[in-house]
Amino acid sequence: MKQLQALERNRPTGDQTNWVTAVFMGAFHIGAVAALFFFTWKAVFVAIFLWWISGSLGIGMGYHRLLTHRSYRTPKWVEYFLTLCATLTLEGGPIFWVATHRLHHQFADQEGDPHSPRDGKWWSHMGWILMGRSMQYDTTDTTTLARYVPDLAKDKFHLWITNYHYLPIIALGVLLFALGGLPLLLWGIFLRTVMGLHATWLVNSATHIWGSRRFATRDDSTNNWFVALLTFGEGWHNNHHAHPTSARHGLKWYEIDLNWYAIWALKVVGLATQIKHVRAAGVVRKEILADGPSGVKPDDSLDTAPRGSAICFRTKTSRRYARSRDGTDRCGHNCRRM
Repeated sequence: MKQLQALERNRPTGDQTNWVTAVFMGAFHIGAVAALFFFTWKAVFVAIFLWWISGSLGIGMGYHRLLTHRSYRTPKWVEYFLTLCATLTLEGGPIFWVATHRLHHQFADQEGDPHSPRDGKWWSHMGWILMGRSMQYDTTDTTTLARYVPDLAKDKFHLWITNYHYLPIIALGVLLFALGGLPLLLWGIFLRTVMGLHATWLVNSATHIWGSRRFATRDDSTNNWFVALLTFGEGWHNNHHAHPTSARHGLKWYEIDLNWYAIWALKVVGLATQIKHVRAAGVVRKEILADGPSGVKPDDSLDTAPRGSAICFRTKTSRRYARSRDGTDRCGHNCRRM
């Protein structure tokens, strides 16, 4: 029986390719190119709408902020609806997606990260999907699954939809073809899915290579405005890695985060509760190292620590810091201000 350990990165040696995944990816990319020859404005608008449904409601709000990090709570029917939206992206079922992302946070840019650019830009973007055993696992092995996704492993719906995650996109394809023929099918399924896949993969690759760093996290995560636009707010990745359970990724007014706006809207109508936020008084303002990754710029615009004070690493409370003989700011416990 295949184990969930197969989700952990096992960089293949030689030409070890997941041919089933590679064939489907190739077919969808061919369909995306073909869509350009069947242009209609109706098809374009349908594709944009489905991109928001699948990428924002599904991946950003559903798989990522709700299922992976439990940044907020919803009624079960809302959770299941967002999960169904996410399956329209061709990114697999919730158990695979959530387990992979939790592994990413546990081993971010270290040995064990499923998709770190330190193993190569191509690898982090889509090579990890096409090669190795990253897509091979057994969702019936709930004992092993519970190690990474104990919450989802107990849910019969999430187990079922992980096994049959391809059914919603097939049903949608049949519906689009019946309503609008090849233009709707090619734009609403093939082109839209390919664009959404690459947008998500850019979070894995580009936001660990290019952008600005507000927080000195132990990984290479960055804030990338372009990726944020493509993913409805997921591109504020350094903010996210510094505060992974926060439902809000865009921490400044100019950091557009459509996924957060939608979560706030759910709260207004009573469908989102227990929303987790970044507490300004509890954030340590961290120093960005000058020798960071190539192409990374420091961003000191978020000053959340009170002037003259910071969080003591021993007591975890705000304490007054004073300049010491070595030129650094330290508290009474000799904790250096970061």
